[in-house]
Amino acid sequence: RIKALLNKITVRKEESSNFTLGQYTFDSITQTLQHCGEKQLLSNRESEILKRLCENKDHVLPMKDVLMELWGDDSFFNARSLHVFITKLRHKLSKDESIKILNVRGIGYKLIID
Repeated sequence: RIKALLNKITVRKEESSNFTLGQYTFDSITQTLQHCGEKQLLSNRESEILKRLCENKDHVLPMKDVLMELWGDDSFFNARSLHVFITKLRHKLSKDESIKILNVRGIGYKLIID
């Protein structure tokens, strides 16, 4: 946990905070997901996971990396929590059928936008 917190504190280079996902707009700073003028607030974990998926769009995001960065541990219980957050994100992005978060079994997740 300490390592994960220290990674968050370190100064990072300028990163983009706005992402376009099909009909959605995601702002990782305000942790909002907007669709047709309607805003949804995301939890901190949902926002961090979606940000990583957006940064690695069309590439596999290793589950172990996400678990170590956000939870500081890649235990079975934390992996189950990650699956729950992915399910929540899929539900929140369900209004646009062109957006898919695929499970790459045993490796991680992949964000695909047709």
